[in-house]
Amino acid sequence: MERRRVRVRGVVQGVGFRPFVWNLAHRHGLSGWVRNESRQVTIEVQGPTAGLDLFVKELQCAAPPAARIDTIDFELLSPETESGFRMIASDGAELPLPSLPADLAMCGDCRAEILDPRQRRYRYPFTNCTQCGPRWSIVCGVPYDRPQTSMQAFAMCAECRAEYENPADRRYHAQPIACPRCGPQLFFDLPDPARPAPGSPSNRCGATAAADAAEAVAPGGSPDIPARLGELLRRGKIVAMLGLGGFQLLVDATDESAVAELRRRKRRSDKPFAVLLRSLDEAEHYCFVSAEEAQLLTSPAAPIVLLRRRDDAAGPSIAAAVAPGNPYLGVMLPYTPLHELVARAAGRPLVCTSGNLAEEPMAITLEEGRTRLRAIADVLAAHNRPIVRPVDDSVARLGPAGPMVLRRARGFAPLPVPLPLPEGIEPRPWLAVGGHLKNTVGLIVGRQAVLSAHIGDLDNAAALDVFQRAVDDLLSFYRVEPAGVVCDRHPDYASTRFAEQWAKRRGAALLRVQHHHAHAAACMAEHAIAGPLLAFCWDGAGYGDDGAAWGGEALLCRGPHYRRFAHLRPFPLPGGDRAAREPFRSALGLLFESRRCDDEQGRRQIRRWLSAEEWKTVRRAIERGVGAPRTSGIGRLFDALAALCGLHPRTSFEGQAAMAFEFIADPDETAAYPLPLRQADGSPTRAPAGGSAAPGAEPPLWLDWEPLVEQVLADLAAKTPASIIAARFHNGLVEAAVTAAEAVRAIAPEAAVALTGGCFQNARLTQRLYLRLLDRGFRCVLPRQFPPGDGGVALGQLYLAALNDAMIE
Repeated sequence: MERRRVRVRGVVQGVGFRPFVWNLAHRHGLSGWVRNESRQVTIEVQGPTAGLDLFVKELQCAAPPAARIDTIDFELLSPETESGFRMIASDGAELPLPSLPADLAMCGDCRAEILDPRQRRYRYPFTNCTQCGPRWSIVCGVPYDRPQTSMQAFAMCAECRAEYENPADRRYHAQPIACPRCGPQLFFDLPDPARPAPGSPSNRCGATAAADAAEAVAPGGSPDIPARLGELLRRGKIVAMLGLGGFQLLVDATDESAVAELRRRKRRSDKPFAVLLRSLDEAEHYCFVSAEEAQLLTSPAAPIVLLRRRDDAAGPSIAAAVAPGNPYLGVMLPYTPLHELVARAAGRPLVCTSGNLAEEPMAITLEEGRTRLRAIADVLAAHNRPIVRPVDDSVARLGPAGPMVLRRARGFAPLPVPLPLPEGIEPRPWLAVGGHLKNTVGLIVGRQAVLSAHIGDLDNAAALDVFQRAVDDLLSFYRVEPAGVVCDRHPDYASTRFAEQWAKRRGAALLRVQHHHAHAAACMAEHAIAGPLLAFCWDGAGYGDDGAAWGGEALLCRGPHYRRFAHLRPFPLPGGDRAAREPFRSALGLLFESRRCDDEQGRRQIRRWLSAEEWKTVRRAIERGVGAPRTSGIGRLFDALAALCGLHPRTSFEGQAAMAFEFIADPDETAAYPLPLRQADGSPTRAPAGGSAAPGAEPPLWLDWEPLVEQVLADLAAKTPASIIAARFHNGLVEAAVTAAEAVRAIAPEAAVALTGGCFQNARLTQRLYLRLLDRGFRCVLPRQFPPGDGGVALGQLYLAALNDAMIE
């Protein structure tokens, strides 16, 4: 007879882990107990050695799909006199940190249940259990139990109560447990047929929509709403449906005119839509799906996954308007019973996109749906389970090192991540407010970072309201008073202004972190790299230490310090921030800086974008340095070359020109444009003298774009296809980065390399550079749990704050 104490850390609370342990112990005839404690689950288990060994093996290999075991510690104890195995309450002497689980995709058991006519939850859209269903989207307070969720208004029926209280049932302590008798209900919201919807050009959302929805109500008022939604979608209607984390807009993805109409009403002319497919088989019909991509699609997080499209798919094709000019489709599988039932009823691929106008946050209440979506949707279907906070769909893709999260929201947030700090260091709680675009916020709790779900761009009052609520959520749930707040150095970011005011009101510390250093630090935190680390931080723009727009950075980092080892040679950006939506402005800056504005080829390019008078005004601004800040952003270099090649000189969404340039690149082209590493005065590179990562140790080197631009212009004059030019540009960036990495290896042989920033959402660039660095013997890391773009900035801010605290201690 033997007794062991087992401590399990990771994502093990709120995911059915204790019932799993209880059932495992009973199956092996073991005694003891299991309870939640601060940051872990503790188990004491007793029985024959062979039974204990099997218990431990299955504990690690057969844990619930939503659980994540980071560490397991074992301790041998003296046997005790006891019988049975119990789940016991948390020790009151040590209150646990709040366990705030992420929303989880529908599990296989619940899917089978809603499709089985013999089950009492047959076709019930809100079926869930401990392995799936709403979590973060419904929690109102801590501890996480039913009275602290938006399910508090739904009293359990006797059958649900029996399941909830039975440790052997998969719904044991499933807080959102519900059934058709006692749970939330789906309904159509009928508009006033006499009143056109606000802003609607026609009465489609009035009388027509009311008639469409009214037809769905069966005699006796018991509609099979998912079935009717499927029918309406087959007829080309646009449906606004309240899902797990907010409203979504659905339309038949094979109906070109219906998709085009959704774009017109939503004011989203080109940006790709995601597609809801019924099954993995259907995904494989339309796209190439690897085993790893299939695993990602069917995981408990169930993100949208970017998959390469097939050209040979038989049957109805996906409308070109779904993802214009894009070789990838953003594919999701049904992640709630409601999505499952509607997708089956429609019987075809569906566009499934956030319920909002372009640039607005997602609508989450019935009133928001009525006021903001009536002008878009023909029919509005909602439910009466309140959504506490918006939770958008996560987005991921398979990268060269495995899955990469591009937008961290449903299924991932707010799961904590450990901060790799020296043993014995307990950092103070810090609040991080992220950047301006693709914003997330975060909080240090113990030795962990907790990050919010994706908030979005902080460009309007509605987005700032969501941002404020996300901050309030973290502070309320974790009940800590931050020692200070960390923000970006950019003085005009809304998040920076919030941080300044917040710190002043509370008398708290304010720490400003350079944007690209935060990108690098996020990689250091995720991969537990203390340094040295050479971080290629490539994006459109970030506020530099010198007040200039950075974005083509090679930062040499060690601990909380960094040195700007190299960067793209700066060039003027006429119009400043307007260049992000008007890439021809970046091209004008390159032509001006390389003295090509006045030759015939340069003038011909400029005439494509501006009149003579307009160019005269812009040129004067560049010459005077007025409204033409200098940038070193690789993202702006992408834009400039795309515009020179005639691709999207004006865009409708951020990154459109760069994406098009990536997609047209010839995969077989091996030549590379030169992007030499030089001294800032143009002289050849000298070997740097020292390996310090402290700022100012050496003047940074330049990646000089001028030879590249000269060759691009020569190729354009020679009628070289844009596909070849795009490929040579990508290849040139790869070789330039490898050259910079080799230069760092001369002074820091042990340095790892990180690829981060929005440019590394470019699959071609990331794949080729990653493999080249591995081939040259470098350890290369990528952001995987957090986005390479600005959605990961808050994590880096938190880690740098924690490292600063560690240095003080």
